[in-house]
Amino acid sequence: MYTVTKRLEVSAAHHLVLDYESKCENLDGHNWIIYVTCRAKELDRNGMVVDFKKIKQLVHTKMDHQNLNEVFDFNPTAENIAKWICDAVPHCVKVTVQESEGNVAVYEL
Repeated sequence: MYTVTKRLEVSAAHHLVLDYESKCENLDGHNWIIYVTCRAKELDRNGMVVDFKKIKQLVHTKMDHQNLNEVFDFNPTAENIAKWICDAVPHCVKVTVQESEGNVAVYEL
C-alpha cells in the first residue's frame, strides 16, 4: 500500500450559520493548515498515488483568499471542509483541517 500526504496552507474567511449565539457567526479569517492523505495499492503510470500538484490545484485554488461561504454550498465548518476535500481529491482517505491553534477537525474513510 502506498500513502502520500500533502500539507497545504490556505488563507480564507468564513462565518458559521449556527442554531445558537456565537461569535463564530461573524465573518473571520484563518490561516488553515490542511493535510491531505491519499492511498493506493498500485501507483499510476507515472509512479504516483496522486500528483501533489493536483491536490494543491483542487484545494488551494478553490479556497485560498476566498470567503468560503461564497465558495461552498454548505456551512463551512472545519468538519464539512475536511469531508469536501476528501470527496474532491482522488484516492483520499484522510483530511486534517486545522482552523486555528488547538482547533482541528479530521475526516477519514
